[in-house]
Amino acid sequence: MNLDNKIAIVTGAASGIGLAIAKRYAAAGGRVAIADLKLDAAQAAADGINADHPGAAMAVEMDVTSEDQVNAGVAKVVDAWGGVDILVSNAGIQIVNPVENFAFADWKKMLAIHLDGAFLTSKAVLPHMYAKGSGAILFMGSVHSKEASPLKSAYVTAKHGLEGLARTIAKEGGKKGVRSNLICPGFVRTPLVDKQIPEQAKELGISEDEVIKNVMLGQTVDGEFTTVDDIAEVALFFAAFPTNALTGQSLVASHGWFMN
Repeated sequence: MNLDNKIAIVTGAASGIGLAIAKRYAAAGGRVAIADLKLDAAQAAADGINADHPGAAMAVEMDVTSEDQVNAGVAKVVDAWGGVDILVSNAGIQIVNPVENFAFADWKKMLAIHLDGAFLTSKAVLPHMYAKGSGAILFMGSVHSKEASPLKSAYVTAKHGLEGLARTIAKEGGKKGVRSNLICPGFVRTPLVDKQIPEQAKELGISEDEVIKNVMLGQTVDGEFTTVDDIAEVALFFAAFPTNALTGQSLVASHGWFMN
């Protein structure tokens, strides 16, 4: 599958899963806006992609919880390249705590980045997609869009919410040529996951090795982490799929941790 010069915005794309998706899109012939809270990191990521695929990437500073920054970032991409064909709402963070100790400010921050960010970026790109009569919106869910785990109340709530948003956009956008899907990775070894290992070890009173072996990978079929490249391939599949046949669907990539 290829993207034939289609224009994508990927949030949280300066590192981790977002960067892997941006690189895969560029390799498949697309143009990618690296939207990230840190403009210098976004520019470095774009420069790296352009070294291999000249002109395929640009950097955009974007706090996905700010409607003004989201709108300005989308406008920058449209002004530069003429439209938006693909949105990957990937920006996210993780905070772990039991519910009774979960600070309300942290709860609001988690939902703002994951849910408000997905809503605001979708709202900003949809008029451009509707005008073209085509588009694909992808949300980065999680196995936690399907399952719950201790200590992750805000994350689980947000990731469940993204499935509802994806389905609603699929219903609204179908007749206008816009598809929407949810990607649900298992544990992917990124800085976000690395940060959780000592936090969960402390909260659960177990070793970091036990967190990895039993908590993160205990339900997989092979004890392996999902990779950023695995998720990038799923993101390419959904972005390049030619019809509405799969719209509104989620795809879990978790080494068998969760099976639909």
